[in-house]
Amino acid sequence: MSHYGLYSRKFLHKLLVLCSCIIFVWFIFVWGYADSPLVISSLTKQPVGPSFYKDDIVPPKQFNFILEHQITKDEANIIPGLGNHGRAVRFADRHLEKVKEIMKIEAFNLILSNKIAYNRSILDARHPNCLYKYYDTNLLTASVVIIFTNERWSTLMRTIYSVLNRTPYNILHEIILVDDASDHVELKDKLDYYIDTRFPKFVKLYRLKERSGLIRARLHGARKAAGDVLIFLDAHCEVGVKWAEPLVARIKEDRKNVVVPIIDVIDDMTFEYQNNGGSYDFEVGGFTWSGHFTWIKVSKEEKIRRQTPEAPTRSPTMAGGLFAIDRKYFWEIGSYDEGMDLWGGENLEMSFRVWQCGGIMETIPCSRVGHVFRSFHPYSFPGDKDSHGINTARTVRVWMDEYQRLFFLHRPDLKDFDIGNITSRLQLRKSLKCKSFSWYLQNIYKNKFIPDENVEAYGRALTQDGANCLDCLQQNEDEKYNLGFYPCHASLFSSQLFSFSRKGELRREFTCAEVDIATRQVFMDKCDDSARQKWKLEDNGQLVNVRMGECLDAQGVPVNGTLRVALCDINRPTQIWIWDHYL
Repeated sequence: MSHYGLYSRKFLHKLLVLCSCIIFVWFIFVWGYADSPLVISSLTKQPVGPSFYKDDIVPPKQFNFILEHQITKDEANIIPGLGNHGRAVRFADRHLEKVKEIMKIEAFNLILSNKIAYNRSILDARHPNCLYKYYDTNLLTASVVIIFTNERWSTLMRTIYSVLNRTPYNILHEIILVDDASDHVELKDKLDYYIDTRFPKFVKLYRLKERSGLIRARLHGARKAAGDVLIFLDAHCEVGVKWAEPLVARIKEDRKNVVVPIIDVIDDMTFEYQNNGGSYDFEVGGFTWSGHFTWIKVSKEEKIRRQTPEAPTRSPTMAGGLFAIDRKYFWEIGSYDEGMDLWGGENLEMSFRVWQCGGIMETIPCSRVGHVFRSFHPYSFPGDKDSHGINTARTVRVWMDEYQRLFFLHRPDLKDFDIGNITSRLQLRKSLKCKSFSWYLQNIYKNKFIPDENVEAYGRALTQDGANCLDCLQQNEDEKYNLGFYPCHASLFSSQLFSFSRKGELRREFTCAEVDIATRQVFMDKCDDSARQKWKLEDNGQLVNVRMGECLDAQGVPVNGTLRVALCDINRPTQIWIWDHYL
């Protein structure tokens, strides 16, 4: 026998042994990996919701070592128990600088988010009365539609897992993900593979080839949906215990009910699930005349009508990120305005349309969903256009009738702007036999302040010489701020729009003037009908604070300064205020 033959046999023998070992190790790895608690503990041990089984894991021929390694690396970064029960997590001071740098890019604490389990527990923030609610087991099915663009992996996963874990099998028909042209690598093959291997039965992913924006992406998802109810969620949420049942139950009672959960804050820094300090009070949706959504208190009249604090509560508008609607009714009532672009204004448009066209919009207190409120959008909008302003202009042109004057007072730049064709939306309003915006204000948003109605005077409040005017000085009106003083604009500008109401308030849309007793400076705070906010407009033009018995005075106040009250003196011209309009 030649040396060549001997070595060939030895080589082949070694090669055969080596290959056998590789196959054996590979088999053990795959078999063991499929049973690994790291991979499937969150899939097979769900406390509530759809059940997952080992046969949901793709067969070995589809196993992707590279993607599994990436997924395993992500999961290895998770600290068990961190943030459970929705508890806050705070980093040591030495890490804060890095966290702040990340937050400037992502608008939330991505470092922490990546360390919190996808299926963490959160507190049950529901009112105690909700615990005794019974829901029919024969409820409507729901398609949960989640759209995203460049959403970070951990927040997206936490949204999906919370829906799967806390939605009953008989309700959850599917989760529809719509990727609005993301370019983050982890949202490509890795996301496809994760869905196929972890939850192929319930999650469907659709990708848009080009950036379309929230409105068109949601429409795409709604067209793919097959459940009885559409539930729209943002991609950075965590749904609460029995969140879905009260939503679909209310829609089953009346298919024209458009319902929203109480939206709890998930802190963008600590990821604490905040439930309003344990209070069961909550706010509903309103709007500003400048065309923005805002939160308002539940009116006294509505509290009486609903009788109990956990009962469905009527809401004049909705924030728009999270709501449920009968799928067929969604299309019957006009879905979204497809002439709107990207994002913004669609929530007010739908709110006005639902109410004016025979529907009902309610907050359902027994349904609670946590939401990471980000201080800015961590992504750009194509074309760098004012989509919110243009979309809102479309809304007011179609739905607000004569009250659109108040929007264009705040946005004169949009009054003659080309907002696109709105003929089809006007025709929709006509075909649905919708009511007027005046009806909406008189019946739905009864306490909405209208600057030029039910007032004694409105417009600019000028000093006697006409040089300077009351001015909010572009301050943050969500907080208490000083009443300012600035040269009058040639025509009425929104920062100088004030009213003197028939209730004796010197006010703006949401804030009323008060006096600091110690300094006698005048500041603006939320209107509350209190005696502190009562004034009297004298025939001679003086504005008298009733509690202090003193007059608003501009003497010695510099431009951009804070106005005060002083002893009333009819001979002091700085106490005489002339309004643009008297009623």
